[in-house]
Order: sequence, then structure tokens, then C-alpha cells
Amino acid sequence: MRRAAVLGGSIAGLLAARVLSDHADEVVVLERDDVAPAGDFGGDREPRPGVPQGTQMHALLDAGRRRIDHWLPGFATELVAAGAALADTGTDVHSFLDGRRKVLTGDIEMVSATRPFLEAHLRRRVLAFDNVRLVNGRVRGLAFTGDRVSGVRYADAADAEDVLTADLVVDATGRASRIGTWLREGGWPEPGMRRMPVDLGYATALFRRPAGPHDATLAQSLANLPDGRLRLGTLGRVEGDRWVVLVAGYADDRPGRGVEEFLLRCKEDPAAPFRQLAEDGEPIGEPVTYRHPDNRRRDFHLLDRFPAGLVAVGDTLASFNPIYGQGMSSATSHASCLATYLESGQSPRDPAWSYFRQARTVVDDAWQTSALNDLKLPHVTGPRPRGFTVASRLSDLIVRASVTDPVIHRRFLDVMHMRSSAKTLMRPGTLLRAAWATRQRDTGRVDAAV
Repeated sequence: MRRAAVLGGSIAGLLAARVLSDHADEVVVLERDDVAPAGDFGGDREPRPGVPQGTQMHALLDAGRRRIDHWLPGFATELVAAGAALADTGTDVHSFLDGRRKVLTGDIEMVSATRPFLEAHLRRRVLAFDNVRLVNGRVRGLAFTGDRVSGVRYADAADAEDVLTADLVVDATGRASRIGTWLREGGWPEPGMRRMPVDLGYATALFRRPAGPHDATLAQSLANLPDGRLRLGTLGRVEGDRWVVLVAGYADDRPGRGVEEFLLRCKEDPAAPFRQLAEDGEPIGEPVTYRHPDNRRRDFHLLDRFPAGLVAVGDTLASFNPIYGQGMSSATSHASCLATYLESGQSPRDPAWSYFRQARTVVDDAWQTSALNDLKLPHVTGPRPRGFTVASRLSDLIVRASVTDPVIHRRFLDVMHMRSSAKTLMRPGTLLRAAWATRQRDTGRVDAAV
């Protein structure tokens, strides 16, 4: 290709640009936000306006970390050297279910850092490629020539409209993408969008690192309260010798903006690390809230017509419940699908059906992990798929067994870190072992101190 255009300088867009740099003479990343120079990536960066959730806690799952290191060797090491935290599930990633810490099992690593810090490092590395450049502008629409997309219409910083021609356009503008409108304006059908209302609300606060000892570099808590509410929390060490803490709840149990309420929710969490940080830590500023009304996915694979020269990545494809941390790692998976498509030798002058079929597999798996748990919530409406009741009970069995059985917990983590398909947890051998482990625990044969 002579030129490829990426719409959006998000993590998904930057990874797509890195993949395209191996296949195009020139890659142009069109970003609406006026981002800082590539070399400026200190720990006090503010999130981009185009990333409303950029103030919230982010952790890069193991699969995502490995894929980024493949395209940008040494990336995780660079982050850690600059202050981010690398945590291993065998030592300092502690998961809690109703206050009980799960058995540790290792060899899975995740990176804890603020979103602006991580994104700025990624931007610097990607823009270091000679054939990748960033253009500040707002997308106005797609340009069509015959049965293909031939470029993008955009407004520059002075609000003057221009057309950027391209052999391939990648939409990475996120869950609010207007790709359906752009396609309709060009005479093409819109992809159907599925929405699952979840009404999740969460708040994130920064803390100065307390003086006392903290065993966990990252901690995750899921608590079923006696009145039926489900609360979630995550905390981790980040750059700048700080800790970031997220608390979350659904519907009317969403956290507010006040520091006192935030600290109270931490103190009420049955997991010890949250109570300890609430007692020892010093909050930095006010908590920042964010609301995630629904999960979304666009079903490009169901269209019967689609123009050549266009693909979509990241939240444009699917946006999941963020509490499971799948967003950034899903973006790395979409980049892998894009790489496979480009390496296959297929021409961008043909519709990218093979890309969308492969991306659908990635989306289906992440959607299943998120949606199965979301549909268990009493306030979540929407059709339950056939077999939901059985699948829900088996899923609960796996989660309970993962508290005490290291083999089950490892298989559970492989799925949660997007290293294995969710279907692997439904294998007969895994379910039988989970049933045995749960029975052992319920009959008191497992050390209660685990």
C-alpha cells in the first residue's frame, strides 16, 4: 500500500498503525486531540479529552502485554523502568472473592500504570517509525470511489476541510464512532449494533504510597453483599510512587465523587488491601467518576455488502464492561487480526471479510466472558441465551473452585487474561475438578487460611 489512514490515536489506533507500518509506505494517524509531543510522557499527564475514561484505573493483561512486546520489543520493560508496576499472579497479584484471597498461581504478568502514561509511551514508540506520522484533525466522513473507501474527509486545526487519500482506512474512533452514518452516506448498509444495558458506575482515586508494608502490587476484589448488591474493586501501584484505587457498583449502588464516601467503600470492602489502604493511604485530590451504561458490539460480519478499503478496530468493534479489563488487550487482538489479514496477501481493493470473520472470534470470546457475568445481575435486562442458566451455574462453580484449587485458578486466569478461550473452562475435566475442589472446600477439607 502507498498510504494507510488510521482514524484515532487511541491504543487501538496506535497498535493498528504499528502493524500497518510493515505494509504501507506511509501511515497517517488522524487524531482529534492536540496531544503533547511524542517525547513528553511524564507521570502527571492529563488524559486526552477523547478518552473520558482515561482518568480511571487501567491494567494491561498478560496477553496484551505479550502482543505489544512482540511489535515493540522491550515495551513493558521500558514502562517498568519509568515507574510502572509489573505484577505476577504467583506473588503480588491478589484476587479476593467475598474477602477470601484466592490461592496464588504464577507465570501470568500484568502491567499497572495510568492510562496517559501508558498511551504516551506507546505513542512515542509508534511515531518513532519513519513511515508513521500524526495529523491533528477531526473526521468528517469517508471518501468513496466506486465500491471502495478511497480516503477520509477531515477538518484540520483551523477547521479547514481536506481529504486524505488512502488505500486502507482503519476506524479506531471508539464506541461513539459514526461509522454507521459514514457508510449510509456512501450508500452502504450500516452494521447492526447490539447493546446490553449494565448501568455500571465506578470511581477512581489516587493515593500517595503509604509507609506501611503492602503485600499486593495489584489487588482485585469481588464482593456479594448480604442485600444482593455486587461490589467490585481494584487497586494497584502506578508510576510516581502512587497507588490508584477503583471502586465500582451497579445501578443505584454507583459510587459518588466524595472522598469520604470513597474511603468508606474501601473500608467496607471485605478484602484486606482495600481496608489497609483506606487507613494508611493519603488521597491525592478528589475521586473521578465514570459511568458505563451499556456494552456494545457492531456486527460487521452479518452485512451482505461492505466497501473495500475499510476495517474497524478497538471499541468501534466492541466495547465491554470495563471492570474485566479487556479493552486494551482486545485492541491488541484486533491488531493481530489485522496483521494476519495483511500478511495473507489479500488486496485492500477487496472487502476485508476475512479480517471481520477473525475479529468476530475475538469479540465473541470476550463478549461471552463479560456478558455471561453481566446477565447474572438482576437489574440487567435483555434476552438470556439458550442454556444461560446451566452456563451460569457452571461459571459460578469455576469461580468458587478457583479460590482454593491452583489448577482451576490458573485456567480461570488464562481466560481472564485472554490467553485462552472461555470455552476451555467448560471442558469436562475442568468441570469435574472444579466440582471436587468445591466439595472439598464445603466439607472443610481445605485450609481456611488459604
